[in-house]
Amino acid sequence: MVYPVIHSCPICSNSLRVKKLECSHCHTRIENDFTLSKFASLSVEQMNFVEVFLVSRGNIKEVEKELGISYPTVRSRLNEIIELLGHGKQKEKTSKHNKSDIISMLDNDEISTQEAIKLLREGD
Repeated sequence: MVYPVIHSCPICSNSLRVKKLECSHCHTRIENDFTLSKFASLSVEQMNFVEVFLVSRGNIKEVEKELGISYPTVRSRLNEIIELLGHGKQKEKTSKHNKSDIISMLDNDEISTQEAIKLLREGD
């Protein structure tokens, strides 16, 4: 049975390192001190979100439909993943979105009319 690679120690929660790789075909073994990808630290749910986001080519409206979540939830999950990958919180304007951004998202079917109204009210 093949198990997914874990990225943190189940005892102390510190990062784990990969020490040995083995070919499943010829059984060649390579031993060294390997690091894991940044993506290894993402949960299964977060990786699923990233996959849906990429397949939909970043179209938030499609991500909403595919995952059955709202625009603010999509943005929240995206920001969470960006931060987990080491890029820190994105700088947000005081009102989060300016009116032209909201209109553009509405025109591109990235948000619904109701979500646009909500975002416009939040900015006031």
